[in-house]
Amino acid sequence: MHSHGSFRQSTSPLGAPRGLARLLAASLLGAALTSGAARAADDDLPASVASSKTVTFCSSLSQPPLEFVDQNQNPVGSDIELGNALAKSLGLKTKWINIPFSGLIPALQAGQCNAIMSQLFIKPQRLEVIDELPYMYSQEILIFKKGATVADDPVDMSGKKVATVTGTTATVLLEDANKKLKAAGKPLINIVEFPTGTAAFQQLVIGQVDAYGAAYEIGTYYDKQNPDEIVAGSKPFYKILTGIGIRKDEPGLSKAFEKQLAALMKDGTYQAIFKKWDLATDMLSGPMPTQPVKK
Repeated sequence: MHSHGSFRQSTSPLGAPRGLARLLAASLLGAALTSGAARAADDDLPASVASSKTVTFCSSLSQPPLEFVDQNQNPVGSDIELGNALAKSLGLKTKWINIPFSGLIPALQAGQCNAIMSQLFIKPQRLEVIDELPYMYSQEILIFKKGATVADDPVDMSGKKVATVTGTTATVLLEDANKKLKAAGKPLINIVEFPTGTAAFQQLVIGQVDAYGAAYEIGTYYDKQNPDEIVAGSKPFYKILTGIGIRKDEPGLSKAFEKQLAALMKDGTYQAIFKKWDLATDMLSGPMPTQPVKK
């Protein structure tokens, strides 16, 4: 009550009430500005994200060490940690939906998720239908059973059976190798496609295929986890930028992720995640804009 009374005494000789009034007005103005800034930031995010305070990621959770599930069926991996860090920096929670790789872009377009975080290579045909924010490089490699003859180039798998995941770049590269083999009059590669990396890897382990065409990151992970069974080719045969997939009609989300990814690079969070998962060779040297770059 004392403070309420002091506001009523507007003619105090010390001018304290007027000073308090000015402080109160300034405080209210600051709060309004802060609230306005928060609303402006929310307005840039998709309505579903702003209202639920949750960003939903589509991911093919069978691609260790980037995205897979632990023994308790919880999503883990470098992509999972980076996606969670991006959301946290925006004051958001995360939800992860497990989608087969070939269904990731259709799921995003259908509104099942807000973004794709699943080692999605940045390719012209993909940029025609979605935007992608670069966050790492990826490479491709062939994986073999220990004791097998190791090859670094897909064309060296002429006449052999090679597993791959439907919709991945490894599949395309193996198909390109077959075009070269056909032109040279050599036996083609028998490309055997599977819906998940886990299934493809199992076929290699039990000897149903001669090799598994996969991302270098996945290949080296399996190599380290199964040193008595698996060996990776001695060098990657392909390198490409990899991005977070976002719908073209939600540029606010792209901008929000751009800003927060740059901040994570600056404070060292980004580097720590990649080093933890032995992926330092794939780190970007600095932030990059969402692709394709808007003029």
